[in-house]
Amino acid sequence: MIKKLIFLGSGTSQGVPVIGCNCLICNSINKKDKRLRSSVILKLGKNNILIDSGPDFRYQILKNKIKNIDAVLYTHEHRDHVAGIDDLRSFYYLNKEPISMYMSSKVLNALQKDYSYLFSDKEYFGKPKLEIELIDKSKPFYVFNHEVIPIQVHHYKLPVLGYRFYNLAYITDANFISENELNKLKKLDVLIINCLQKKTHISHFNLEKVLEIIKILEPKKTYLTHIGHGLGLHEEVQRELPKNIYLAYDNLKIDF
Repeated sequence: MIKKLIFLGSGTSQGVPVIGCNCLICNSINKKDKRLRSSVILKLGKNNILIDSGPDFRYQILKNKIKNIDAVLYTHEHRDHVAGIDDLRSFYYLNKEPISMYMSSKVLNALQKDYSYLFSDKEYFGKPKLEIELIDKSKPFYVFNHEVIPIQVHHYKLPVLGYRFYNLAYITDANFISENELNKLKKLDVLIINCLQKKTHISHFNLEKVLEIIKILEPKKTYLTHIGHGLGLHEEVQRELPKNIYLAYDNLKIDF
């Protein structure tokens, strides 16, 4: 079975470059320093599984020539992870199949409030059909035939879900992971985890903290994502990282 992941975006909520910023990173001409908001697609066999649909979603999909999305998983309700939800309509128009969406009840409540026209009982032309599956954070669930283990992390006080598929785990928007949840992340081939910047941050892992977590978990490879301009230039930071730890960048494709 094909198992591939595409980084649609690897940036934090403001993206890189940041509007109005004149720093070295935001002025870089290296395409790896241009970061759209974080999102990934997992290609598992014939299935395309999207994690988060941020505000750059339409451009990311066109850039990567994605023609189908079979399911969507949401990590949490912040706008940089959900604001592209309206553009999922295009896949419904294209494929005439309901879109399966997996999320916590907290995320569903937020989406029903902010995007009520998508979730209302009233049917009208142009409204996509959505099939909502609520996630119980305490037990695995299945997307098609693929087992998914939810990993609850904390983004300051906000609970956020990460996901483990086979030997790969995806964690975003976290600054704390309990010991119980860390145990779900053992024996990984690939860990993808957020790393905002070098300085300490109230709701995101910084570089020092994320390196401590990687040392505990000992994955074979780690990719850092949800990166802000405070981390530094891609090429310089990459040279400083320990072996088998890599900065993700937009449109990077990996097999696992």
